[in-house]
Amino acid sequence: MAAYLALLFSLILSLPAPVFPATFTFVNQCAYTVWPGMLSNAGTAQLPTTGFALNSGDSLPVPVPASWSGRMWGRTLCSQDSATGKFTCLTGDCGSGTLECAGSGAAPPATLAEFTLNGAGGLDFYDVSLVDGYNLPMLVAPQGGGGNCTITGCAADLNSGCPAELKVASMACRSACEAFREARYCCSGEYGTPDTCKGSVYSEMFKSACPRAYSYAYDDDTSTFTCASADYVVTFCPAPSTTTSQKSSELGSSSALLVSNADDLRNKQPLHFVSRILLIFLPLL
Repeated sequence: MAAYLALLFSLILSLPAPVFPATFTFVNQCAYTVWPGMLSNAGTAQLPTTGFALNSGDSLPVPVPASWSGRMWGRTLCSQDSATGKFTCLTGDCGSGTLECAGSGAAPPATLAEFTLNGAGGLDFYDVSLVDGYNLPMLVAPQGGGGNCTITGCAADLNSGCPAELKVASMACRSACEAFREARYCCSGEYGTPDTCKGSVYSEMFKSACPRAYSYAYDDDTSTFTCASADYVVTFCPAPSTTTSQKSSELGSSSALLVSNADDLRNKQPLHFVSRILLIFLPLL
């Protein structure tokens, strides 16, 4: 019996660690309602929701499948037509006509958070991008992961200082690519490589205000971050001070509480995994 038990636990320890789903907690610190939208990349498992309303001061956790990749954003100034029932937003609209985006992405300009979970080397890759323009401040904070888990985002109000040629009323700020449709701004055609497409005066304006966010398509070196097996807090209208260089553990207790349920789930799942293995092998003893 002792030999069988030793063999059993040896087999358990030799198995690769299971990859557990993550939890993304959306937090709205804006003074207005935000309607988060989500789009899964092709070939990626779908999320349980692709759009919902998030009132000012509210938060909502969303479970995310293992190895998920896609993007998330905040829609603003949304309404439903009383006659047709069509749902539309003045910024970040996904064109679905409903609260759920259902496989449709954000119409620019929109601030985007992009993720690839459990990618190369088992790491999560994430960024906040202004390549499609900007509509509201957004911050991404890893929670409970391993490695150099850096907070990233754009906490600045770019709408108030947006150049006239990029400005969409007082609601959003277009990228130079969207505004001018020129290859040099869009990193397309003869400018379609990192060597030929460089930052412009417009992308430098974005980068100066939000140093960790993507300001143009090849702004990789200072804009993509990694973390291992983390949960994430996505905050709309964060306080500017939270984008300074600090570990995610320094966000404070309020942010930690938002993902406490996810931490509990993560801690319990390994026991569930081992119990399933025991059920398989015990009849053989």
